[in-house]
Amino acid sequence: MKGRLLFLALLCIAACIASGRLSADTKQTTAFSKLRDLAGDWEGTVAWTGQQPSEISAHYYTTGNGSAVVEDLSNGMTSVYHFDGPDLRMTHYCAAQNQPRLKATAFAPDNSGITFSFVDITNLSSPTAGHVQGVDMKFLSADHITLQFHFLSDGKVRDELLDLKRKR
Repeated sequence: MKGRLLFLALLCIAACIASGRLSADTKQTTAFSKLRDLAGDWEGTVAWTGQQPSEISAHYYTTGNGSAVVEDLSNGMTSVYHFDGPDLRMTHYCAAQNQPRLKATAFAPDNSGITFSFVDITNLSSPTAGHVQGVDMKFLSADHITLQFHFLSDGKVRDELLDLKRKR
């Protein structure tokens, strides 16, 4: 009898873990915590491949009762970071007037970076139209981050690098 109850209890715990109701801290949740910690105002530079940097600012805040992190950039772009089940996602509202959706596919071993890879896109005007294909975010310190957007247009990839420091 005791063995059967123990077996049922373990089966229930396993089912909860599998359904995501009970989970250990994962790389995704750790990364999302780091994104939440970005809340506030940032300033720095932005530069496209082969071009001189110019000034940019960013504002990070949470919404949806803490379930999403919004990144508003002064160059007219916004990204929203959130979960879709166990997956950390990013939807980027681009100046190219499309919305690439990306998924976190790699995490630096020391939790100092996240790689987001292209999943799909809405509002793409043509198959060769410019759009973000991926983003690499690096947490250099609590007050210094970089974002590298990989932009595909006409079969060529160009990078846009943002180097941001927290405003004091």
